[in-house]
Amino acid sequence: MRSDEGAGRSGAARAGAGPARRPRGRPRSFDRETALEKALLAFWEHGYEATSVSDLTRVMDIGVPSLYAAFGDKRSLFDEVVRVYGARYGSFTDRALAEEPTARAAVERALREAAAVYTAPGRPHGCLVLHAAANCSNPEVRQSLRERRRADIAALEHRIRDDVATGALPADTDAGALARYTGAVIQGMSQQARDGASREELESLAEIAVSVWPRAGTPTG
Repeated sequence: MRSDEGAGRSGAARAGAGPARRPRGRPRSFDRETALEKALLAFWEHGYEATSVSDLTRVMDIGVPSLYAAFGDKRSLFDEVVRVYGARYGSFTDRALAEEPTARAAVERALREAAAVYTAPGRPHGCLVLHAAANCSNPEVRQSLRERRRADIAALEHRIRDDVATGALPADTDAGALARYTGAVIQGMSQQARDGASREELESLAEIAVSVWPRAGTPTG
């Protein structure tokens, strides 16, 4: 018969024989901001439609339950990605409109910055918001991205109208057409960047685009 001391030693040995097992079903911890940045790059590279949930869990290195717990569904994750992208990479037009003295100066700056952002090394080229809308069959996503594009053009049109009112642009300037023209240039720059255009090539395009803007005292007709 074993002594109580021997039994105690034997029990202690058994208790310390190996590490405690992790409870089953416990979610793996992860850095949310890092995972979100990886999702942003995936959507930026492939667009909304072509980026599946399995693609996202793979690049984010998390399981499906963790993705849904932290971000909601794919649409909710994409909405957050778009907000982060706008604040981190896509706000150059808003900053230019807020900081430059005229709409023309703001557009000239925004187009130069677009050329730099859309061709920056180490990340996908072009604009995430514009690329994500291509071939997207989700009507809510399409509408959300459309509203963002329209808001950008509306903000530019408002600034152009202000310049017309102050005399910085001719009185007969078509503010709506000029704003839409600028929006079309930015959208085209995004696509050309994805097709391989260099920063220098896009900057040359930007110079031509700005050169057609009317100047104060110059009739637009």
